[in-house]
Amino acid sequence: MKHLISRLDAYERLMRLDKPIGILLLLWPTLWALWMASAGHPNPVMIWVFLLGTVLMRSAGCVMNDYADRNFDPHVVRTRSRPLASGEVSKREALWLSAGLSLLAFGLVLQLNALTIKLSILALLLAMTYPFTKRFLVVPQAYLGIAFGFGIPMAFAAQNGAVPAVAWLLLLANVFWSIAYDTEYAMVDREDDLKIGIHSSAVFFGRFEILAIMTCYAAMLATLAWVGWLLRLHWPYHAGLLIAAGLALYHFTLVRTRVQTHCFKAFLHNNWLGATVFAGLGLSYLI
Repeated sequence: MKHLISRLDAYERLMRLDKPIGILLLLWPTLWALWMASAGHPNPVMIWVFLLGTVLMRSAGCVMNDYADRNFDPHVVRTRSRPLASGEVSKREALWLSAGLSLLAFGLVLQLNALTIKLSILALLLAMTYPFTKRFLVVPQAYLGIAFGFGIPMAFAAQNGAVPAVAWLLLLANVFWSIAYDTEYAMVDREDDLKIGIHSSAVFFGRFEILAIMTCYAAMLATLAWVGWLLRLHWPYHAGLLIAAGLALYHFTLVRTRVQTHCFKAFLHNNWLGATVFAGLGLSYLI
């Protein structure tokens, strides 16, 4: 029993269930899409499908990320104690765990329509290949934004059987947001990334990383405002965007110091930015 508990604990940490920020950053854009696609009245079954699917796919993605970085993580202070990097979990175990989580997520999607199932296959490919993009893409965070946001077109497809142009605009907003918050995250590991030779937006933008982060926040909020105008959303939605802009300015006060703990705090705080946009969206449909 003690051995089983130890294995489960290792798997939990490998899936990052003890650090739910990634789940939340995946979930908020998906919820935005579900509410927009349904004009504020999403099917409860779909909410549960996408909620559970988000948890499963984020967990599978974390396992695959650690598998891809298994030779790098031991050389990074923040990641050297991860179960795969430390040898607590084997490579074979990691692959089986990632495959099992992906199959469970696919089983959920099978309850939805054919278009959503087709999109889910592409979503899986994006999630599984993202960890390897740090070898050749100078801004892998842009790819992350597509992978993290692919629940958006899937939500529209599940609700309406089609993916309208506004869904792709929403995905674009998520790409800008992902570059912003993951650059904050990457600033924590920049020195280690330079030593081991992998790409990140913090390395690419260099001393202009603060400008890049704030530009991406501005582009995200402008694109969300455009989406709101196209959908004729009411004033609470736009008020939510203004509050989100205030939160982005707060993040600026944190990251401009370039202190690692402050940058990581800004990254974590993006949960509240996503929640604020969702709160404004929900209130807009209520009135």
